[in-house]
Amino acid sequence: MGIYEELTARGLIAQVTNEDEIREMVNNGKAVFYIGFDCTADSLTAGHFMALTLMKRLQMAGNKPIALIGGGTTMIGDPSGRTDMRKMLTREDIDHNASCFKKQMERFIDFSDGKAMMINNADWLLSLNYVELLREVGSCFSVNNMLRAECYKQRMERGLSFLEFNYMIMQSYDFYHLFKHYNCNMQFGGDDQWSNMLGGTELIRKKLGKDAHAMTITLLTDAQGNKMGKTAGNAVWLDPNKTSPFEFYQYWRNVADADVLKCIRMLTFLPLEEIEKMESWQGSQLNKAKEILAFELTKLVHGEDEAMKAQNAARALFAGGSDNSDMPTTVLTDADFTDGEISVLDMMLKAGMIKSKGEGRRLIDQGGVSVNDKKISGALTALKVSDFEKDVIIKKGKKIFHKFTK
Repeated sequence: MGIYEELTARGLIAQVTNEDEIREMVNNGKAVFYIGFDCTADSLTAGHFMALTLMKRLQMAGNKPIALIGGGTTMIGDPSGRTDMRKMLTREDIDHNASCFKKQMERFIDFSDGKAMMINNADWLLSLNYVELLREVGSCFSVNNMLRAECYKQRMERGLSFLEFNYMIMQSYDFYHLFKHYNCNMQFGGDDQWSNMLGGTELIRKKLGKDAHAMTITLLTDAQGNKMGKTAGNAVWLDPNKTSPFEFYQYWRNVADADVLKCIRMLTFLPLEEIEKMESWQGSQLNKAKEILAFELTKLVHGEDEAMKAQNAARALFAGGSDNSDMPTTVLTDADFTDGEISVLDMMLKAGMIKSKGEGRRLIDQGGVSVNDKKISGALTALKVSDFEKDVIIKKGKKIFHKFTK
């Protein structure tokens, strides 16, 4: 089985420009391909797994990846999948985020001996002269076609700024530049990038008279169609300081039954034959599948030692064991108590488990908060200093666990 057939079997391929040519290129290690990463935060998210694992799979098959850091395109902001305009970042913020991305990508991609490249599009986009750009590529884009693109259509009712309207041109220019200067013959990206990617292949054809190729990968969504691990407000970060290895493990350990095998197939490097044996698993066997998923992904991001610690801590917690040493810890001091007491809401805020007391009240009202396996029934519940003679374990839903010590 070639790498293209494996990607198909794993359900990763969404759309391609020319299937026969792309299959021949990637199966024979002839693809020099790029995937872009805009620097909108100081860490990649679990939602970037699709792109990172795809780059790793294709590199293992002999193809050469280019990780394109979007130092220039982040100055504009991609409207794809958005209902509002992205926050404008400073150049300093973008440069900092780009440096963070590089460190995380090196866990997935082998950049040694010219096997891969990491390039920042700020190197050419920020020095472009606007009039020269209009003369060079402006005539290659039809406004009518651009407005029909899905990434713009969904924003028309709320309002699409002229700044964002230029994003397709910038991304297309990236492909054009990489094709000319780095022999990059393919672009890969999420399925919501299809219109932008076609813009690049058309620009190359019109300006250079040559063919370039594009392939989109299936978006990582749950059974309800929501993006997993990336959506604003519930992002799962690859940075252990933003999402601990234990919390990262727990996120994947608690995916829905309907999503676990899909995630294993699309995100892990387990052999397809092994995954096919799981297709008939039901009931408690799905919990085993979730443990496999959580362990494999945590190992990819944080290493095998951290994955083992997270798994052992989770098993101890679910089994009622006492070994909670690997759970994230928040230390309370005397200053956190008022008259020798602290409310459960304040404790959850201290741990970063909730963003507001209103959120905490809703969780408690819905029966989603327990302390040492005893469900909290009222938002005004308080704990005394004496309650902290031993570690206090707070359970929020079935996803996040923290240990509190005085």
